[in-house]
Amino acid sequence: MDNQKMSEDIIRLVGGEENINDLVHCATRLRFSLKDNKKAHREALEKHEGVITVVESGGQFQVVVGSNVANVYAEIVKNTSFLSSTSTDDKNSGQKTSAVSKVFEIISGSFSPLIPVMAGSGMLKALLTVLTLLGWMSDSSDAYLILSAAGNAVFYFLPIFLGITLGIKLKANPYVAGAIGAALMEPNFTGMLEGDAARSFLGIPVVMVSYASSVFPIFIAISIYALLDKLLKKIILKDLQIFMVPMLSLMIMVPLSVMAFGPFGTSVGDWIASGVTWLIGVSGILSGIVLGGGMTFMVVLGLHWGFTPITLQNIASGGDPIEAMASAAVFAQIGVAFGIFLKAKKDRSLRSIAASSGITGLLAGVSEPIVYGLILRYKRVIPIVIIAGALGGAINGHFGVLYTAYVFHNIFSIPVEQPMSIFIISMVVSLGTGLLMTLLFGYESKTKNEGSAPEAVPQPIVDPVLPDKPSALVADLRKEHIFSPLSGAAFPLSSVPDEAFSSGAMGRGLAIDPVIGEVVAPVDGTVTSIFPTGHAIGITSAAGTELLIHIGINTVGLKGRHFTPMVKEGDLVSQGDLLIRFDLEQIKAAGYQTITPVIVTLTPKEVEIFETSQKQVEKNDVILTLVD
Repeated sequence: MDNQKMSEDIIRLVGGEENINDLVHCATRLRFSLKDNKKAHREALEKHEGVITVVESGGQFQVVVGSNVANVYAEIVKNTSFLSSTSTDDKNSGQKTSAVSKVFEIISGSFSPLIPVMAGSGMLKALLTVLTLLGWMSDSSDAYLILSAAGNAVFYFLPIFLGITLGIKLKANPYVAGAIGAALMEPNFTGMLEGDAARSFLGIPVVMVSYASSVFPIFIAISIYALLDKLLKKIILKDLQIFMVPMLSLMIMVPLSVMAFGPFGTSVGDWIASGVTWLIGVSGILSGIVLGGGMTFMVVLGLHWGFTPITLQNIASGGDPIEAMASAAVFAQIGVAFGIFLKAKKDRSLRSIAASSGITGLLAGVSEPIVYGLILRYKRVIPIVIIAGALGGAINGHFGVLYTAYVFHNIFSIPVEQPMSIFIISMVVSLGTGLLMTLLFGYESKTKNEGSAPEAVPQPIVDPVLPDKPSALVADLRKEHIFSPLSGAAFPLSSVPDEAFSSGAMGRGLAIDPVIGEVVAPVDGTVTSIFPTGHAIGITSAAGTELLIHIGINTVGLKGRHFTPMVKEGDLVSQGDLLIRFDLEQIKAAGYQTITPVIVTLTPKEVEIFETSQKQVEKNDVILTLVD
């Protein structure tokens, strides 16, 4: 179901926005604090397509929606006037994230707000391309120039827009950040680019660079500005901060940007361009592989602009091989977008993004919505983009395809690529490979043995969970073992004092009342979700079985206190690896029960689930057996 429609239905059925005091969410449920629970239509909610069950507990009206809870919550917050101070946008309470993940998050988060205007501008450029190709509009007419300005604006002034979104993402003043980007586009500064006169700032030489459409320099500048902003707010009196902090930020950051960050970014691009030029002379195939496979990530860092002067010079001399090889990356991205569209059958929101961004790329050659909306979001497709782009790039490199006019790479730019027939072959190869590999291997983070049958487990004479089965029959069963993540007393789920678990609505399993505050991996697999407060974790096994471990009852109310996650989302784990540490005594002292449901929430095929009959279990004991 559409997340927006679902969020609207839930708000209506809990009595409307006026009946809500507060809302938070945990790993599986929306936790409403209502003014009057009697105004909520519980029966209608329980019958709703996207709702698993409804629980009233601890003064909260809890709507259980499962793993999609974060998306539904985001839609509710977006379309209502209240914001919860304890929402999942808060800091991650000790959750570890790698430096690479943080960089990807900042890049993706900075571009995401710009995706609609980029896609709209790209479609406008595509329309102008069609109109001029058909002869319905002259590229020198006033109408064309006005519409062209509308289509080019966001790309030309990208440093300003990125300054604003980066400022928001890094929690610095976004308008000061935007002003830093705007200073690089201001006529007094751009006028200094004219002529050959040496330029300086207070006697320090300045290397003049055009920052139109650039990315890398502004990323560096605003990252440094965010740190400077925090420092200035610490040392300047609050009464003076309203003008002193912006003034000093501009005085420091704009000169630093033109003296250091801009030239550095340009130099990096030039170094890469020089290396590629040398590589083309050595091997067309090899250079095609590097450019076709790597251009996606050069675009992410803004380093592709280093090729522009060489490209323009090559076009003036008859044709450019660099952009011809790099174009394969665009069609690889388009193939991935269409692959995600076909693969994400049940996610209408994702299908909409994939379809619109894929069409924009195909018709306009604007692939940023694909890169920042899909590829950086679903890192599983990164190798697919590399392989598909490398294949098409190698074809163009080997046969010496040349790019003869400066246009975006799309289906309307085919005539500028010569020989056109070879270019069409490379385009089809890159797009087709991206599409087929995405359909075959998927786009979401999967387990390291995705799609394989459950690994054969050495069979004892008597199965620990199925002791009543004859040994010959047990040997013939295809089954998967789930090992205990905790040591303690084992109980049936029906004993859990929480209706969402005890009713079996969340899935089959059992509960453990732990005696040691450590959770270990119950299977070999991947950490597919970990709640920021650290009280719940989801794991997908190598066989595709999805598990939820929920430490305690209503422990989301601790807001991360006494929980220390030892892994992060996306980590591969082996059975027995430490996942979470938690302080049993402190949790109990705070008035919370520590009984922990261990639940099979989803299996790749129909199975029977058998629970252990043991009353006490130790970590690494078999507690569940899944039999097909």
